[in-house]
Amino acid sequence: MKKLSIAILTFVSLFMGGNMFAQGKYGADSAECIKYLSYYKEYFKQKNYDEALPNWRTAYKLCPPTANQTMLVDGTTLLRRLIQKNASNEVYKNALIDSLMTLHDQRVEFYPKYAATTLNNKGLDIANFVKDDSKKAFDMYNAIIEANQEKTKTQIFLFDLNAAIDLYQKGVLDAEQVINTYQSNLALLEAAPAANDTEAANNAKVKTDLESLFIQSKVASCESLIALFTPRYEAAPEDLSLVTNIVKMMNSTEDCSNNELYLKAVTSMHKLSPSYTSAYGLYRLNSSRGNVQEAVKYLEEAINYPESDSATDGEYLYELAAFCYKNNMRGKAFDSAKKAIEVNPSMAGKAYMLIGTIWGSTSCGGDEIAKRAPYWVAVDFLQKAKAADESLTEEANKLIGQYSRYFPQTAEAFMYDLTDGKSYTVSCGGMTATTTVRTQK
Repeated sequence: MKKLSIAILTFVSLFMGGNMFAQGKYGADSAECIKYLSYYKEYFKQKNYDEALPNWRTAYKLCPPTANQTMLVDGTTLLRRLIQKNASNEVYKNALIDSLMTLHDQRVEFYPKYAATTLNNKGLDIANFVKDDSKKAFDMYNAIIEANQEKTKTQIFLFDLNAAIDLYQKGVLDAEQVINTYQSNLALLEAAPAANDTEAANNAKVKTDLESLFIQSKVASCESLIALFTPRYEAAPEDLSLVTNIVKMMNSTEDCSNNELYLKAVTSMHKLSPSYTSAYGLYRLNSSRGNVQEAVKYLEEAINYPESDSATDGEYLYELAAFCYKNNMRGKAFDSAKKAIEVNPSMAGKAYMLIGTIWGSTSCGGDEIAKRAPYWVAVDFLQKAKAADESLTEEANKLIGQYSRYFPQTAEAFMYDLTDGKSYTVSCGGMTATTTVRTQK
């Protein structure tokens, strides 16, 4: 045990004090420095790492860090091997890990041009070797991320969040600290540059993994998010960054979009950065809450945005028509369905089918003919639906058969001076259409 302690102290002393009095690029004893640099490098090139190690130790003791950057880089390779070889010796292993971290720190200090790369390598070594101390790992990851920002190797964002979640589960961090870690890491990851498609795909995968890790951790319940963000929102409802974060966080949390804070945040986000997609999102939110007028307002707003194309506008107009029909706004439903066809003719089948259904369910006042006339119009549009989209034939025929039973008898129509084929205009429920008289034979 005494020999082991001496060995550890001797090894650590190489890192802590061996370069204190160095003079010049190669130190006080430049000849010996250069000699041992040469010795270890020769063995290192041959991958004879066991022989390279003692020579590297001597070179590191004799040479200042400025003598040779490769000495520091090669040292990390040698120390990783030594750590793995001594994995069962906890005390010695931890001393070696500290020495490995020191090598990274020296390279950052003396070769700042390579600081970002060095810190990223340090982050990977932390993940591989600092596994039993989440607090130490978390602090070191945060220091790396603070220094590298969006240049941080993307996996380190995952390691950092994982350490934060572990500390939360141990009661060291609270939910807000973990949420802040997730948000800041996600923002940096989204800003991370990608040199090619492969890097872009990797960044996207890490982002998905980061979001999945956070969701699965269940650190952020919907209740905790509401408690955390409500006062922040009330203090700054026009802070675009804040409201965007609230929406993102609640979207990533299970069953967390059916609350007032979410609706307010989405509304603020749309107000501050409007688009047809955000307007459509507000339509969906308000329609699910039964806010009919608000829902209609936002869907019409989405349709009127010049950024949306005709195909999208046609889909939205059809959806508006269906929504209005469902909420007993038949006139608006009729007009919207007709506009859907004008804007996007490919919507004709669905839209005609809906118009036929609208007329078929409309009750009109007046004489017996006026009450039955909507069924003529309904059948007209159902026939158009079949012609526009053959896949609707079976459903349309069922409705045509149903509505045709309500046509007036020939004698009944005759009483009103009406015969088959005669033109007839129906005006009812905010809708107007011209059709032809048909009677039951």
